[in-house]
Amino acid sequence: MKHLLFALAAALILPPAAVAQGFPARPVRMVVPYPAGGTTDLMARALQEPMQKSLGQPVVVENKPGASGIIAAREVARAAPDGHTLLFINSGIVAVTPFVVKDAGFDGVRDFAPVALVSTAPLMVVVNPSVPATDLKGFLDHVKQQPNPVPFASAGTGSFGHLASELLARTAGLKMTHVPYKGQAPTTNAIVAGEVQMLITTASAAMNGFIANGKLRLLAVTSPEPSPLAPGAPTVASVLPGYAAETWFGFLTTAGTPADAVGKLNDAVNRALESPEMQKRFSGFGVLARTATPARVGAMIAEDVARWSAVVRENNIRAD
Repeated sequence: MKHLLFALAAALILPPAAVAQGFPARPVRMVVPYPAGGTTDLMARALQEPMQKSLGQPVVVENKPGASGIIAAREVARAAPDGHTLLFINSGIVAVTPFVVKDAGFDGVRDFAPVALVSTAPLMVVVNPSVPATDLKGFLDHVKQQPNPVPFASAGTGSFGHLASELLARTAGLKMTHVPYKGQAPTTNAIVAGEVQMLITTASAAMNGFIANGKLRLLAVTSPEPSPLAPGAPTVASVLPGYAAETWFGFLTTAGTPADAVGKLNDAVNRALESPEMQKRFSGFGVLARTATPARVGAMIAEDVARWSAVVRENNIRAD
């Protein structure tokens, strides 16, 4: 018994870095802020098996949807800082939600430790074919000539597409009116029906189909560089230098987690994503598999917080 008590006491006084040498010591929870079956969930489950092999412990996917990701984010922010609880995010959860939702209950920078990048995806700038413009510059000129603000759609107030559209309007000096809908499908129907003139949104099978059959016109993508997900489409930045609105997905864990544990998690994610089969699989999800160091992910969060918090303030955006 004395030996057992001594061992327990020693474990309690060991610094976190020393304890982390045995990481992971139990199953790793991967908390997904969305229901099963969506893009984020599909990516998480694709990574589950290869990460288990690298870590030598089960990786358990837990779907915790609700409140724009807030429920899942709060849970991980308050978890033990030992690396055994991961939050699988899209960038908006940490860079947008705390600014548009009153009392979100977490800070996207202070409450989490960056772990790994998983994928990126551009947004697509599409217009109804009735708009007399065949390229982005032509559309911007068209909007400037209108006596009244031109309506644009988004999947909801404070959504990433809403902020990306407001950033486009500010950068180009346009007068536009926001028309929020409840989700991506209604926005797609609205732009096809001509209820609005512009929509900035992520790609979907339905969207790609409407572009292919001429019911929608793709003007540009919002990523800093041209995207293989939209071959031939120019970037918004080619017309408006410096513009970027690229969504990304990645893993965070609880702030204070030892660097050794974070490093092992980053290595497990990166190894899984390096597989050509995984990269092809992710392309089928409409995203590009990407890797980065924890430090780079932290820098990406800081850049996004600076960009999007300014857009939120300037437009007084608050979630419904």
